[in-house]
Amino acid sequence: MINFAQLLIDALLMGGLYALMSVGLSLGFGVMRIINFAHGEFVMLGAYGAFWGLTLWHIDPLIAMPLLIVLGFLAGWLLFRGVIEWALKAPQLNQILLTFGIALVLQHIAVVLWTGDVRSASPGYAVSTTIIGDLFIVHGRLIGFLVAGVLIAALMTWLRYSETGRALRAVAQNRDAAILMGIDPGRIYALSFATSTALGVASGAIVSFLINITPFMGFPILLKAVAIVILGGLGSVAGTVIGAFVLAIAETMVAYYVPDGAGWTEGVAFALIVAILLIRPRGIAGQSLAT
Repeated sequence: MINFAQLLIDALLMGGLYALMSVGLSLGFGVMRIINFAHGEFVMLGAYGAFWGLTLWHIDPLIAMPLLIVLGFLAGWLLFRGVIEWALKAPQLNQILLTFGIALVLQHIAVVLWTGDVRSASPGYAVSTTIIGDLFIVHGRLIGFLVAGVLIAALMTWLRYSETGRALRAVAQNRDAAILMGIDPGRIYALSFATSTALGVASGAIVSFLINITPFMGFPILLKAVAIVILGGLGSVAGTVIGAFVLAIAETMVAYYVPDGAGWTEGVAFALIVAILLIRPRGIAGQSLAT
């Protein structure tokens, strides 16, 4: 029972981070119907931003996060207007190749600027722990979970109650009807892509003190985010959050109870994808994969 309680704590803290890493990808697809294969590189850039802020100017990653979010939003807006917008009406294969090419460009720019050396931000709370009986709570993971929860709650509140958020949901549901209501879909697409990028950068600021930072960290993060989005239902933000916790619990259970389970956790996401597509092809939240 002690192991099970520790499992739940670890899975809960991991699930919050997974949700933040994936919710931006889900938002972008839900509005534009484009899977952004450069999303992992935005997380990578956010992690480097937090690392250099701490290393060069002694700015804590959590304090640097608001500035990184603003910079990520602006970069996402400019990238959409300069590149992505031109591919909206192109075949899906072209869109995939475009975003994959952007990911490779960003990855190689990071290699040129910062080499392939492994780095990590190390604020004091990153590895400190609280011990309650036989249970261990790592402060860095707890802080990451709380920040992720605040950002996701803010996103869902904005989508549900603000005029802009309602316009974004209207375009996602029916673009033609939204146009008839006077909504500019181009502006909404740019806003959704910029918000998606900002969320990726924000999750990068958190992972900067939880995992190693390299120019190549984006692709594994992207694979996990895609798995979570498929689990939750493509385009469903709430489903993505549920899928993130489902994956976190499954991975943690494998790590705890399967011999040498730590080496199997990377395959859990794909096993869950196969299972959910067989049992519920529209995803946990019921979103159709074809829409």
